[in-house]
Amino acid sequence: MLLSRYERMIARRYLLPGKGEGFIFLVAGISLVAVMLGVAALIIVMSVMNGFRAELFDKVVGLNGHAVIQTYGNRIENWRPILERARATPGVTDASALIEQPLMATNQGRVEAILLRGVPRADILANPTMTRGVLAGSLAELRPGSDNVAIGSQLAQLLGLHVGSSITIVSPQGRTTPFGTVPRIVDYRVAAIFEVGLYDFDRAFVVMPIEEAQSFLLMGDAVQMIEITTTDADRVQEILAPLSASLGSRAVVQDWRSLNSALFEALQVERVAMFVVLSIIVLVAVFNILSSLIMLVRAKTRDIAILRTMGATRSGLMKVFMTVGVTIGVLGILAGVGLGAFFLSYRQAVVRFVQWVTGQNLWDPSVRFLTELPSKTDPFEVAAIVAMALVLSFLATLYPAWKAASTDPVQVLRYE
Repeated sequence: MLLSRYERMIARRYLLPGKGEGFIFLVAGISLVAVMLGVAALIIVMSVMNGFRAELFDKVVGLNGHAVIQTYGNRIENWRPILERARATPGVTDASALIEQPLMATNQGRVEAILLRGVPRADILANPTMTRGVLAGSLAELRPGSDNVAIGSQLAQLLGLHVGSSITIVSPQGRTTPFGTVPRIVDYRVAAIFEVGLYDFDRAFVVMPIEEAQSFLLMGDAVQMIEITTTDADRVQEILAPLSASLGSRAVVQDWRSLNSALFEALQVERVAMFVVLSIIVLVAVFNILSSLIMLVRAKTRDIAILRTMGATRSGLMKVFMTVGVTIGVLGILAGVGLGAFFLSYRQAVVRFVQWVTGQNLWDPSVRFLTELPSKTDPFEVAAIVAMALVLSFLATLYPAWKAASTDPVQVLRYE
């Protein structure tokens, strides 16, 4: 939509306040601010939701793999052939034996529920999610027979533990006596404290070499499951279909979708709902642009009539008022993108500031799962948000521009 020189001059004049037009300019400014806030809110919320899903996926999958092989008795006796078959499956990058057992842990009278996790030592040292999150001690001290364990940071706080402390783990599966089963109680030394950033994991996980877990749980050489990592998490069902078919009824393959389906489906539904709700803010802002342009056309009716008598075309007047409305929308969109980028860059500082002002804990890890507010901006989503706001701003200018172009100069100037 190219404008001639006089059309650009008129559009520029109508964008600035004239005498007695302060109210119209105020409405136009409110429209710009509304577009800015709507676009910024959409970008911030969608980026936070994307970051939430990405962080949860990275941490859950980083510790639990893309899929697991389990039996209905939760005990795999002859597991090594299954492990080799899994490793030989095309698309599988890694497979390892795993033990996970909910138990109890105590220290100086404090008691907490834990999730005992037995993993091969090589896998512990090669897992980037754990190695990057070590806060104290060293994972290298986790050796079979050493009675050393690594615990999550939140569990360490709850039990008052530090590196070198002793943690007592209680298992109901102990020795059988004439008087019943005696719980198995063993003390372990805390060799490392880690934080993966997922509250439930940091509060519950106690990690030890798989040989230690087998000995403590009296499992012999058996394991509970086989953890699998593939080349593509989104194609995990397709990749593991041949393995699942070969196992038949002896074992079942569960991928990360089925293991965490409720959580990720809830996030997806919330993401869509938030996008729809926040899009209404942009729509309301666009109606403000529409109302400000209608007021401008009403205030400039005499000017429009004079321009028509001087030779201004209907299309030229339409372009002038469409340019005014789209300019307000574009300025609001650019300001919104900038505000969104600023908020996301300093999101944690903003959260801390609001907490300081209100005195409320806005980001409780026990409720939010993650220890920090995440963010992951998708350029395609930002482009879609900008395009949507731009299209709505353009559509809002059509009726006022058409109304201005259809002004009859004879009727307006008859009594002048």
